[in-house]
Order: sequence, then C-alpha cells, then structure tokens
Amino acid sequence: MQKSLFSSESVTEGHPDKICDQISDRILDECLKHDPQSRVAVETCTKTGMILMMGEITAKSNIDFNKIARETLRDIGYTREEFGMIWDKTATLVHIQEQSPDISEGIQGDELGAGDQGMMFGYACQETNELMPLPIDLAHKLAMKLTNVRKNKILEYLGPDGKTQVTVEYEGDQPKRLDNVVLSAQHLEEIDLKDLRKDISEKVIKPVCDNWLDNETKIHINPAGKFSKGGPYADSGLTGRKIIMDTYGGYCRHGGGAFSGKDPTKVDRTGAYLARYIAKNIVASKIAKKCEVQVSYAIGIAKPVSVYVNTFDTSEIEDNKITDMVKEIFPLKPGDAIAHLKLDSPKYQKTSNYGHFGRKDPDFTWENTDKVQDIQNYFKISD
Repeated sequence: MQKSLFSSESVTEGHPDKICDQISDRILDECLKHDPQSRVAVETCTKTGMILMMGEITAKSNIDFNKIARETLRDIGYTREEFGMIWDKTATLVHIQEQSPDISEGIQGDELGAGDQGMMFGYACQETNELMPLPIDLAHKLAMKLTNVRKNKILEYLGPDGKTQVTVEYEGDQPKRLDNVVLSAQHLEEIDLKDLRKDISEKVIKPVCDNWLDNETKIHINPAGKFSKGGPYADSGLTGRKIIMDTYGGYCRHGGGAFSGKDPTKVDRTGAYLARYIAKNIVASKIAKKCEVQVSYAIGIAKPVSVYVNTFDTSEIEDNKITDMVKEIFPLKPGDAIAHLKLDSPKYQKTSNYGHFGRKDPDFTWENTDKVQDIQNYFKISD
C-alpha cells in the first residue's frame, strides 16, 4: 500500500497565543457563572510585561478583568523573572464595550438565531479510542505531558512555554509508526541541553509515544538549541491564532473561525462543537469509519442554511441519506444545540489548551455518543 506522512502540532499553556485563549475563556466563564445569557466576544493580546483585553460584553456581572489576566499568568507558571513574565508585575489594559444593539436585536426572537454567518466543520475517525486523528492526538498528549512534568516538579527546570509536533507514517489510510517527533521546551538558563534532551526523551516522549516509536523514528528535542526566554518575551500572543491545533491538526477542513472568548450564541464555537458531535456519533455508530460534517448559518436565522456529510467512501449508506438522518435527529438550531449540549455553563477555560476535541471530560458534552442508538434505529441496524 502507498505510504505517506502527516504532521500535526500542539503547544503548552504557556505559549503566548494560549495565554490569550485562556484569559479570553476565563472571562467568558466568569460572565456565564453569573449570567448564562451573557453575550461575550473577547480577544486578548500580550507582549513582554503587558496584556490587553478587548471586545464586547453584555452581561449581568461585574468582571475584574485585571485580576483574571494576572491570575491566569500565575496559574500557568509565569512566576519567575527568568521566564520573561511575572504575573503580579504585568501591566493590564482593558477596552471592552457592550455588544452591538444591531447584532443583539438580530439574533433574538421567538427562537435564538445564529450570532453570525459562517461555516463550521467537524470530524471523526477510527484511528484512536477518542475517534480523533492520531497525529493531533499524540501532539496534544505530548504537550500535556510536558506541562505535567513541569507542574508536578518532576523536571523543575522547565518553563511554561513549549511546542510539540509529530509526524505519522501511514500505509493507505492506516497509521503504522511515528516517522519523527519534534519537541521544544523552555528551560532555565543553566540547564545543560544534553541533560534536558535525555530527560525529555525519558519522561515525556517515551511514556506518550512508546507504542508508535521504532529504531528509525527521528527525535528532535530543542533542535534550535537554547530556549530559556519564551512566552510573551519571545513572541507576541493573540486569541484565536491556534485554530488548527484547536481542532483536528489540519486533518480535515476548517471554517476559519476561532473559539476562545465567544459565548455559545456565536456559531463559530457552537457550530464546530455540534459538527464534531454529529461526526463522532456517526463513526461511533459504525455506519462509517471516518466522517466530516459541515454546518453553515446565516446571522439571525436559527435553521442552518446547509448541512453536509462526507464519509469518504467508508460507509455502505449513501452520504445524502446520512445527511437526511442528521437533519432529523440532531439539534441543529443554535438554541437547541446550546440546550442539548449544555453550552451555557462555565466550562470554557479548560477547552483553551490541548484541543477542544477528543478529551475525556464530562463538561465536553460534544464528545458524548448518546445518539448512536438513534442512528442505528434510523437505519434499522441491529448490534
């Protein structure tokens, strides 16, 4: 069978873009905690010693934006001068106003209309237990492990910033092995790179990737050399700049919208969660081995203007018939999706790291496979 390589990447929570995603989602959670009907569209940017929060909020709550920003930095681990940012010495700026009344009036009515136009994609496949593509699954797990060994003081010299990347070799559409692993970890100045590379290999890469490694797998740890200055000191950060690693690592199409800092009336977020929910249930029901779903909306209109399903010739059922099933049994209107998936509760900060999909957490309701029986009943499939 034909061999091919596919790569996906992830970053740790100390990456400057992810700092911004976390602050934006932490603000959203604080608004939803006091008012589930909050309307929130907040973006954050950061550079050395500075955080700016900007956007629109309409909510029945008083938010201490400065406290949220600084405490997020503290929780991530920016507590030492050596890492280029200190949480309680960071300047914070706020430029937030109320949601546009035109948008507010346009999405309210007898039923909740979409908060914007746009198209969103969801995907699922049988490559992992989480029904996610293997490259992004491993990249996220490496980033999580890197954070775990730092926060649990197994490797105390690590800093908050870090990046991972894995390249999987496929035979046909089946993953067979890891061709290469790339990992860059921020560290204290005095640490010897030889020791760091040995520690990262033993404590991070092997525990996560061991089943996929072989004698020919190439491993690159801090390939550029020293990485002592990271985070906002080394690079500016902005909410919504990591949309590919937030989803499927480039494995399927993307509608272009970011998630963090947006309340669930924004279909960039809810539509993408809904599309994943649909695709995962289709694959979990075993009517297809892989599935991509697109939903698209017009601002102010509840019913999606289109629904698209592609099973890549892995199903014995025609895609148009699966699309008809989706329209019948899934909650496609934004208000129905919000209610069914319980999206108006504060749970979004933890989505902002290590991917919004493929996570085993009861708050990630779009990962539930509670529609499998309905799908099988629709097509009269018995176990």
